Amino acid sequence: MMVVEEERSIEEGLLQLKNQNDDSECRITACVIFSTFVAVCGSFSFGVATGYTSGAETGVVKDLDLSIAQFSAFGSFATLGAAIGALFSGKMAMVIGRRGTMWVSDILCITGWLSIAFAKEVVLLNFGRITSGIGFGLTSYVVPVYIAEITPKHVRGTFTFSNQLLQNAGLAMIYFCGNFINWRTLALLGALPCFIQVIGLFFVPESPRWLAKVGTDKELENSLLRLRGRDADMSREASEIQVMTKLVENDSKSSISDLFQRKYRYTLVVGIGLMLIQQFSGSAAVISYASTIFRKAGFPVAIGTTMLGIFVIPKAMIGLILVDKWGRRPLLLTSAFGMSMTCMLLGVAFTLQKMQLLSEVTPVLSFICVMLYIATYAIGLGGLPWVIMSEIFPINIKVTAGSIVTLVSFSSSSIVTYAFNFLFEWSTQGTFFIFGGIGGAALLFIWLLVPETKGLSLEEIQVSLIHQPDERNQT
Repeated sequence: MMVVEEERSIEEGLLQLKNQNDDSECRITACVIFSTFVAVCGSFSFGVATGYTSGAETGVVKDLDLSIAQFSAFGSFATLGAAIGALFSGKMAMVIGRRGTMWVSDILCITGWLSIAFAKEVVLLNFGRITSGIGFGLTSYVVPVYIAEITPKHVRGTFTFSNQLLQNAGLAMIYFCGNFINWRTLALLGALPCFIQVIGLFFVPESPRWLAKVGTDKELENSLLRLRGRDADMSREASEIQVMTKLVENDSKSSISDLFQRKYRYTLVVGIGLMLIQQFSGSAAVISYASTIFRKAGFPVAIGTTMLGIFVIPKAMIGLILVDKWGRRPLLLTSAFGMSMTCMLLGVAFTLQKMQLLSEVTPVLSFICVMLYIATYAIGLGGLPWVIMSEIFPINIKVTAGSIVTLVSFSSSSIVTYAFNFLFEWSTQGTFFIFGGIGGAALLFIWLLVPETKGLSLEEIQVSLIHQPDERNQT
C-alpha cells in the first residue's frame, strides 16, 4: 500500500514537472549534434553490411568459387550474428553504458570487416560476417537508444531517424561503388566508420538517463550541462529523469517476467510487431539482393544499382524532415501502403514475364517498383520501428524488452535473407505477392495498435503507455 501511494505521488510530481516550461530542453547544442554524428558512424557501417551482398556478389562468388547455397548462407550470417548480439545488447548497454557498448561493437565490427577483406577461404569469410553481425546487433539497439536519451524532445524523432539516414548512406556507397570497386576494398571501407567512432566516443558524454539509473547524480548533471549548454538551467529535465527513474525502479528489476505484466504487454506487442512486419514485408531481401532482382527482370544491374545509390539518400531525407512534423503513425501507414503496393506490382511484372506478355515492360516496371519500395521503406518502416522502440520502453524493462525486440528483428531478417534466393527460384512472382500481403496486414496493425509519440518526452510517453491497458479496459 505504501509503495502504491509512493508511486502515485511520484506520478503527480512528474505531471507537475510536465506543466512547467524549460527552454533549455529546446536547445540544440554542438555537443548534441557531434554526439549524434559519432553514434551514427556505426549506423553507416551497418548500412554497408546490409547492402554488401548486392555490391559484392559477383566478385565474392567468382574469387572464392561459392555456390548459391554458400553465398545465401554468407548473406544471412550477418543477421544471424546480429541476433546473437541482440541477446546481449540491452544488458551490456545497462552494465557498461551506452558508450561502452558502442566501443565493444566497434571492436567486433572492425575484426569482422578485416576478416572479410583478407579472406582466402569461405571459413574466414563467414567468421567475419558473423563477427561483424554481432557488433551490428549491439549497434542497432544502443545507437537509437543513446540518441533518444540525449536529444531534446521536440527534435528527438529527427535526430534518432538520422540512424536510418546514415544506414542509407552506407547502402548508397555499396550500390554506387560496388560496380567498380573490388569487394575486398569495400570491406575495408565498411570498417572505416568504426575507427572514426572509436576515437569520437572519447569526446561525447554518456547518456544522462543511464547515469540516473546507475545512481551517479553528479555525472547526470555534468552530462546534461554538456548536452544543453553550460548556461542552461537543466533542473527541470534532471528532476523529470530522476522522478521517472525512481518510479520505474519501484516496480521491479528488469526480468523476463516483468514483460508480461499487464501494463507492459501493450508496449511489447507494439515493439515486436513492428520488427516482424519490417522484416517479413521483404525489406532485407530486396535491399540485400537488389542486383539479383534486376538481373532476373532483365534490367541492367550496373545502371539499376547506380541509380539506387544516387536515390537512396535523398529519399531517406524525406523521413528525417517529416518525422517530427507529421508524426510516427502517418509515416508508418504511408510506408506500409507503399511497400505493399510495390510488391504487388513486382509480382504482376514477373507474372507478365513468365507469361511472355509485354516483355519490354517488365524490366522498367521492376526497376521502378524496387526504387519506390526502398523509398517508401526508408521514410517509415526502415527507421521508425527503432525510433519507437527507443521511446516506449521504461528504463526498468528497456534492457530485457530492447534485447528481445532486437533479437526478433534480426532473427526474422536472417530467415528472410537466407530463404529469399530459394523462394525466388521457386516463384519470382509468388515471393513478392507474399511480401505484399504481409505489407497489407502491417497497415491494420499500425492503424489499430501503434501509438503516436511525437512531441512528448520519454518520461511522458512511458507514463501514458503504462496506463494504456487500463484505459482500453475502461472503454
